[in-house]
Amino acid sequence: MKTTLKHFKKRVEYSLKMKREKYTILIPEMAPLHFRLIKPILARDGYNTDLMGYEGPEVLKKGLQYVHNDICYPCLLITGQMLTAMESGKYDPNKVAMMITQSGGGCRDSNYINLMRKAFEKAGYPQVPFLSANTWFMEYNSGVLMRISTLFMAVAGMVYGDFLMILGNQVRPYEINKGETDALIDKWIEFLINEFEHGRGYSKKAMRKNLHAMGEEFIKIQKTDEKKVKVAIVGELFLKYSVPGNNHLEEFLAEQNCEVYMPSMLGFGVYKTNGALEELKKFGGKPWKRVIMEIVMKWYFGIEDLLISAIEEFPQFTAPERVTDLVHRAEGIIDRANSMGEGWYVAAEVLEFAEHGYENVVCVQPFGCLPCHVAVKGVLNKVRQVNPKVNAVDIEYDPGATKVNQENRIKLMLAVARENLEKENA
Repeated sequence: MKTTLKHFKKRVEYSLKMKREKYTILIPEMAPLHFRLIKPILARDGYNTDLMGYEGPEVLKKGLQYVHNDICYPCLLITGQMLTAMESGKYDPNKVAMMITQSGGGCRDSNYINLMRKAFEKAGYPQVPFLSANTWFMEYNSGVLMRISTLFMAVAGMVYGDFLMILGNQVRPYEINKGETDALIDKWIEFLINEFEHGRGYSKKAMRKNLHAMGEEFIKIQKTDEKKVKVAIVGELFLKYSVPGNNHLEEFLAEQNCEVYMPSMLGFGVYKTNGALEELKKFGGKPWKRVIMEIVMKWYFGIEDLLISAIEEFPQFTAPERVTDLVHRAEGIIDRANSMGEGWYVAAEVLEFAEHGYENVVCVQPFGCLPCHVAVKGVLNKVRQVNPKVNAVDIEYDPGATKVNQENRIKLMLAVARENLEKENA
């Protein structure tokens, strides 16, 4: 049969009518603390959003039913979450939309959206629109119109979320009055939501003022002098920040009496955007693209510096390094233009954390992601040669891997970490 355009089904577009009818936009759960700030910001522009936190064997089974079993684990899990949400009874199947990222690079994430559309057609939900979250103008939806102020607020929400996450993780394990850290975080999130609702809190001046006030309150929390094993989490973006994706990794490490360092989400955004500029410099491209990217990166670096400088005001806390400094740590290990499978970023982060006392590292990677496996396996041995203190374990997440097996491998790494800590204390 001759193939013609009529055999291809046109995608369902998220329209202005859907926005006016308050369709619920469902988003895979990732960085729930940050989303508590982002959700009310999107609501200002009329978007009704919700996080999908479904997990467990039934969710994975649902994903496997409609997605091939050799696809990346995040795609399989998110598809299962989406279909579970559709069948939960919580949402009207005719007034719901799905949002998924498209990286635009070599990652298969760029094609998730089309695979999920096919899965929804097979499952009997062809009417559901899918929105692409990307910075490369890969798809257009007439209902996605945001004010510039909303975009700036979203970036501010990312900065505030990172600040609360980084300081909270360095205080919570040592607090004398249990629950004080989380209560402080809740207080500031409520304050910031109120600020955003009144159109405030997102200018650089306001962010500096608020971040300083937050830091002042965090250092007042009473802490013990106990020495704990410090663990950093690096690796694939979704698995780092998704609680269902990494099987509650942060909670597990906290139960093992560890202090956990979660990298800055803003920092990852700076790394990815700067990576596009590095590729233009190294491999060439249209001059106007390079000019635009340099302007964007100048602004982006300024926002990154604002966050890091705010943490550096308080020497009690460990601040993340700036991407322009971080990239030099990967020299001699992997080229700075290599961004596949988180590229040079993984190597540089591991060396950064090891120098700041977090030499114990859990590197998370999904089944089906060849770039992640090649990048991690390729750089870890070299990283250990550069810094022999690095005590790293790479954990793969897939439908067939049991949580117990993953946790046992992490426990072996922690056993070495505790031995090293005892020697250090002695």
